[in-house]
Amino acid sequence: MTEILLNLTARPIPYPQEVYDRLSLEAKEIIERYPHSRSALLPLLHLVQSVESYVSGTGIEFCAEQLGLTDAEVTAVATFYSMYRRNRTGDFHVGVCTNTLCAVMGGDQIFAEMKQHLGIKHGETTADGAVTLEHIECNAACDFAPVVMVNWEFFDNQTPESAKAMVDSLRRGEQVTGSRSGLPLCSFRETARILAGFEDQRPGATDGEAGPATLAGLEVAEQHSTDGGTK
Repeated sequence: MTEILLNLTARPIPYPQEVYDRLSLEAKEIIERYPHSRSALLPLLHLVQSVESYVSGTGIEFCAEQLGLTDAEVTAVATFYSMYRRNRTGDFHVGVCTNTLCAVMGGDQIFAEMKQHLGIKHGETTADGAVTLEHIECNAACDFAPVVMVNWEFFDNQTPESAKAMVDSLRRGEQVTGSRSGLPLCSFRETARILAGFEDQRPGATDGEAGPATLAGLEVAEQHSTDGGTK
């Protein structure tokens, strides 16, 4: 907790001028999408997170300046949502769901073995800066428990062995794809930029439809409607 407070309350170190100029143009583009500028705060926090891999005091000051808010107002939002990081995050944020169903199906065991395998605890990052490990709350993917998320990409029906093999591949710099999109994982900073509202640059990212696991519920609902709700 002390480290978090220091990160948010330390006197901000200004962005290099070229970074500040780029962010200012991108912030203007984001703000113009909303009828009220304050509504742009969430994507702006993702934008500054894409620079430093967490929301620093510098990022908070930048967002406040762009939106005409106080640093306290921005800090209140940045510290409310867990998706905004308080400390530097590795290239891959690995979240193991340990909520009820995932835990029962093996999530607790996955998390325990991942900690031992990586040599880190909850919220810590490997020495090479590659992986930040956390146990997280429900991913709303209980049908595929136990679930691990990497930079918000689903890895369904995991086991301790598959999860450890996945992080090993990431640390070796190998291409890894999630269970849903079929696309290679972005880095954490690249993901933050996409969440800010900028185009996903991965080839094929905007092509086609969602994957089978994502569409399964819709297909069941459509079938139920076709059957007249009798099944």
